[in-house]
Amino acid sequence: MDDGFLMEVCVDSVESAVNAERGGAGRIELCAGLVEGGTTPSMGLLQVVKQCVRVPVFVMIRPRGGDFLYSDREVEVMKADIRLAKLHGADGLVFGALTEDGRIDTELCTALLAVCRPLPVTFHRAFDMVHDPLVALETLISLGFERVLTSGCDSSALEGLSLIKRLAEQCHLLGCVTLGLFPPGGGITERNLQRILEGSTASEFHCSARSARDSGMKFRNPNVAMGASFSAPEYSIKVADVAKVRTLNAIAKNIL
Repeated sequence: MDDGFLMEVCVDSVESAVNAERGGAGRIELCAGLVEGGTTPSMGLLQVVKQCVRVPVFVMIRPRGGDFLYSDREVEVMKADIRLAKLHGADGLVFGALTEDGRIDTELCTALLAVCRPLPVTFHRAFDMVHDPLVALETLISLGFERVLTSGCDSSALEGLSLIKRLAEQCHLLGCVTLGLFPPGGGITERNLQRILEGSTASEFHCSARSARDSGMKFRNPNVAMGASFSAPEYSIKVADVAKVRTLNAIAKNIL
């Protein structure tokens, strides 16, 4: 951590990881499928990213998009991905699991944490889908998660600011230092970061800081799409923007 805060940048490519580090990120969350909120990246991506950056790389463990209620076979996939991520140099893991009634799945989380150790673990934004966030926080502390990524159970960290502050206060009251750092993920921009950090008492923040870059393809077929209608266009690539990362970093340094 530098200057009292840590900036975590969520990336899905080697280029974005390198740009995030160049811009001043203190940690990288490595994912695939950012359109779906992030899924498990390939181990090839992890290997090459680890060769290219020096900051810690936390790996998302999420076998699919959608909800956080997992089948037995999906759990086996998650365990296998955790073991592989550790083997290929992950510095930490990121996952979350819920029961059908919107509570923390303590049994599954306990089992997955056992596979993750000794690496630190973040409970991701599955937290924003829980029935009772204050009870969920106590559960996560008791299980041994190091941090929680949340937008305050709202559409963005700005809208969820009041809850983020309550969660941080509750964490301090419970005497858990490592969980006192609530990265207010979701909708972080240079226009709202100051208000979010000042209003949340957070010491970490999480963002993607991406910009669209035009594809290098000269020949283009406009009649074919590689994904569903909501997916990104084939000839526009989103990558972490060094200038955006530096700007967010500078704003945070001026505040904290």
